[in-house]
Amino acid sequence: MPRVKVNLPEKFLFTVELPIRITDLNYGAHLGNDALLSLLHEARVQFLAHLGHPEFDAATGLGHIMADVAIEYKGEGFHGDMLRIQMAADDLSKYGFDLVYAVATTSGREIARAKTGMLCFDYNTRKLRTLPEDYAARLRGE
Repeated sequence: MPRVKVNLPEKFLFTVELPIRITDLNYGAHLGNDALLSLLHEARVQFLAHLGHPEFDAATGLGHIMADVAIEYKGEGFHGDMLRIQMAADDLSKYGFDLVYAVATTSGREIARAKTGMLCFDYNTRKLRTLPEDYAARLRGE
């Protein structure tokens, strides 16, 4: 079976540090896959807010919806590890973009690489909306 491969960009636009909490551990006493996805969600929310486009704006009903996710696990994370999650946008399209994540401990041990496909979404009409050009420019780091 072919394995998932997430290609990392040369440049990242945003970095956040998050701790691995005791509740993030699974029965193997390491970071669980579900907890990693939750940490990626937190990182994404901070990144999008930093760009001025929150994941969901309750006042307008505009936001994003996740179309897909891929995670390539590279190593174990443990309680007390501080994760450095670097993010960049890739593959911008008419309606959305991919967010790429490089996850490592602050000491440099690689934990995972991930990608989430994000679409611009109008929760009022329950329909996709076009990615605004000014937003696309910020996602490209312009």
